[in-house]
Amino acid sequence: QLQLVESGGGLVQPGGSLRLSCAASGFTFHYFAFGWFRQAPGKEREGVACISSGGGLTNYADSVKGRFTISRDNAKNTVYLQMNSLKPEDTAVYYCAAGQVTAVQTMCDPGVQGYWGKGTQVTVSS
Repeated sequence: QLQLVESGGGLVQPGGSLRLSCAASGFTFHYFAFGWFRQAPGKEREGVACISSGGGLTNYADSVKGRFTISRDNAKNTVYLQMNSLKPEDTAVYYCAAGQVTAVQTMCDPGVQGYWGKGTQVTVSS
């Protein structure tokens, strides 16, 4: 059974850090690119970061460049999102998605065809 399960969300103060994980099962992990997305209340889902199937190519939204880092461990079938210097505007539900794309930036498109997890809440507040 194909599954993507996000974890690592929570409440953190501004300036703090969190690491999200996306554990995948039920498909051939290293054939797929991955993306992290977020959706805040009343806003559209946006792509945050994405990574190629081999891990050598990444792409980030301008709002998170220099603060967030996406990575993957193909031996553990897991994708990570390290989030540093968090801001209140980073508050959202974060989702991971897997897809087979020809260009890594396509994996950051919220309309990408693929498999999606159910999300994990990140709240940045003092």
